[in-house]
Amino acid sequence: MRKEFKKLIENNKWAKRVPTALTICNSLCGFAAIIYTLNVYDNPRDPAPVFAISCWIILAAMIFDALDGFATRIFNAASLHGLNMDSLADMVTFGLAPSVVVAIMAHCLRDLNKVGYYFVWAMCAVYIGCAAYRLAKYNVHAMVDKKKSDLFSGLPTPGAAAGICSLVIYYSLENCKFQQIISIIPPYAGFLGLLMVSDVRYVHAGKWLQSAKRS
Repeated sequence: MRKEFKKLIENNKWAKRVPTALTICNSLCGFAAIIYTLNVYDNPRDPAPVFAISCWIILAAMIFDALDGFATRIFNAASLHGLNMDSLADMVTFGLAPSVVVAIMAHCLRDLNKVGYYFVWAMCAVYIGCAAYRLAKYNVHAMVDKKKSDLFSGLPTPGAAAGICSLVIYYSLENCKFQQIISIIPPYAGFLGLLMVSDVRYVHAGKWLQSAKRS
C-alpha cells in the first residue's frame, strides 16, 4: 500500500509542482521584505518596527526554503530547473533583501558623510557578491558531485541572513539602543559575506536531524 501511494505521488505532475510553488513563496517573501523596508526611505520616523517586520518576513521565508527541499524529496521532483530556481529565490531573499535592510538602516538612522555611505555600500556589496558566489558554487557542486554530503562548505545564505535579521530584531526590541546598530551591522554583514565564500565546513542541520536516532 505504501509503495503504491509513493508511486502514485511520483507520477502525479501536480505534486511535482509543489516544490516550485514553495520556492516562489520564498522569493515573494524576499520581495515583500524589500518593498516593506523601502517604506521608511523618505519617512524615517520610528523605523525600528519596519526593519523588524522586514527581518521577520525574511526569517519566515526560511520555512518555505526548508519545505521546498522536503517536498522535493517526498515527491521525487529533483531537477536542474528546481535547483537553479531555488538558488535564484535564495539570492533575492537571503542575499538582496538583507543588504537592502542594512543600506536603508544606514540611510535612516545616521547622517552619514560620503565616506560613511561608501563604506556601508561596500559592505553590502561584499555581502551580495559573496552570496551570489556561494549559491553558484553550490549549484556547480550539486550538478558535478552526485554524492550527497552532510556538510556545507561555507556559511549557507539562509544562515548569513539569519545572522543579520536576528541582530536587527534584537536591537529593535531595545529602542534606546537601536541607533547603535548602524556602527555594528555593516561590517558584520561584510564578515558574514566572507564566511559564505570561506572553506569552513558547516553541518547540514536538516540532514543531521533526519539522520539522528530516534527512541
